[in-house]
Amino acid sequence: MTSKTVRIGGASGFWGDSSVGAPQLVEKGGIDYLVFDYLAELTMSLLASAKMKNPEAGYATDFVTTAMAAVLPTVVARNIRVITNAGGVNPRACAAALEKLVAELGLKVRIAVVIGDDAMPLVGALREQGVGHMLTGEALPARLVSANAYLGAAPIAKALDAGAQIVITGRCVDSAVTLGALMHEFGWTDSDWDHLAGGSLAGHIIECGAQATGGLHTDWDSVPDWAHIGYPIVECSADGSFVVSKPDDTGGLVNRATVGEQLLYEIGDPSAYLLPDVVCDFRDVRIAEVGPGRVHVSGARGRAPSNQFKVTATYASGYRCNAELLIVGFDAAAKAQRSGDAMLRRTRDLFGARGWADFSATHIDVLGAEQCYGPHATAQPPRQAILRVAVTHAEKAPLELFAKEIAAAGTSWAPGTTGVGGGRPSVSLSIRQFPLLVDKTLFTPAVEMDGRTRAVPAALHTAHRSAGPAWTGVPGAASEPVPAGNDELIEVPLIRLAYGRSGDKGDISNIGIMARHERYLPLLRAQLTERAVLAYMAHLVKGKVTRYELPGIGAFNFVCEEALGGGGMASLRTDPLGKSMAQILLSMPVKIEAQLVRVD
Repeated sequence: MTSKTVRIGGASGFWGDSSVGAPQLVEKGGIDYLVFDYLAELTMSLLASAKMKNPEAGYATDFVTTAMAAVLPTVVARNIRVITNAGGVNPRACAAALEKLVAELGLKVRIAVVIGDDAMPLVGALREQGVGHMLTGEALPARLVSANAYLGAAPIAKALDAGAQIVITGRCVDSAVTLGALMHEFGWTDSDWDHLAGGSLAGHIIECGAQATGGLHTDWDSVPDWAHIGYPIVECSADGSFVVSKPDDTGGLVNRATVGEQLLYEIGDPSAYLLPDVVCDFRDVRIAEVGPGRVHVSGARGRAPSNQFKVTATYASGYRCNAELLIVGFDAAAKAQRSGDAMLRRTRDLFGARGWADFSATHIDVLGAEQCYGPHATAQPPRQAILRVAVTHAEKAPLELFAKEIAAAGTSWAPGTTGVGGGRPSVSLSIRQFPLLVDKTLFTPAVEMDGRTRAVPAALHTAHRSAGPAWTGVPGAASEPVPAGNDELIEVPLIRLAYGRSGDKGDISNIGIMARHERYLPLLRAQLTERAVLAYMAHLVKGKVTRYELPGIGAFNFVCEEALGGGGMASLRTDPLGKSMAQILLSMPVKIEAQLVRVD
């Protein structure tokens, strides 16, 4: 096995991430590859809308105007290769803008474009075939804004094989920008399942930028120098293992816990993390600190993927409006709630007088009152709170009326009511996502470079069924007895015993819980059952909870269905992406022998 390693830096986790990542990694990271992830379902719909207005738009402009403008001369001089999905719904336009920058700087760069993810031309045929929602079977909506397949890493690898220094893709899975580089560098084939799983895990760790280097860490107060936090680097080996680090002399933190939290982020069933190139099994992954700020990750396993791409469509479903007011003084939360109720009552009366239909959905949040903790709220009544009222309607005019009526709260209702800036709230389209599965054979991914197009058909394989999750206990069972000992039992919040990280997949929130020490695992396994977690989170989670275990890192992943009020663009909640779910679960009380929580 070759001793060659490849260093890849992750400079962006989303469109809007900090501009410091790329310069930091290029100047201090000693990297071979610089990768950027910009895309989310909402981003795709926004880009699609922008392209409809301007055929030269539809891509993440920051990639060209900010990131590449800052680092391109150094990237070229040091022969660093760049891979990004900044192309959005218009990768050719992104490449054209970059070529213009290259010319202005007097440089020579070979730029490749990966195309073939656009599923809009297939929509008519898919309707005729009866292809519907991947979970519910619901028929495709009428007003689609975008529809894009999650392509894999093979086209990226082919572009690099052909000599591209910069590869721009449209929609691909987030980890593909890393896996494509590793397939090229190590010559991995499309059936080297364990290697592909390891490379995908490396991509998963760095795809969210600083989340792997202390960003959102449970023990946030132990993370130094947030202002100068380092962006992640994976130093990858041909066997699929890798070391996570960050540039020297940067802030942030890389240790077993920060990397473990990111491993758990949005993975669902850890025995079947589904990607277009490989189905990954992360249950036996091992994470070990091998030096200050260096964490070795190994043990990912893989098997053949399905012969379908996941396609995410977005569609317009009426309109939405969010209104916010700050309310100060005694009983601020109660005043805020009453103001929100009055707002909805008044506008409903006005709708009725005009013969308009009711809101299609409403949601009131009182921020500052621990409302997201539901029955577990413990704070004293706040003396300031933000009222947030989110509403949707099939028509625009009723919400424009709602937006005008918000101002009346300043003189009509609660004392201490004031604005929070921004003036009258705006009314916008309500964009929702719609996932479906489509045969890979209907797509023709290709690489465009130097005036030539190279087709890269998706490989088709015979998929193998999962061996199933490493389940301990009976689904839905009541708590098992807490391990008995000779010491007294005390009750502590879960955060004393575990780290947590949560995220979203549509209306599903996954909450990863990783034990701080292996001695805590038996009691966590006994007390954090599906039934117990559902009971604690019932004010937010309306569907079932499924627990999976990752023995390799001493962790559990809880997949909570119907947990985000529709999720993403469809949700009216303040946290539609499930970012707060782990923090809430970490407040859950658990019983433990006092001697087990001694200071090590």
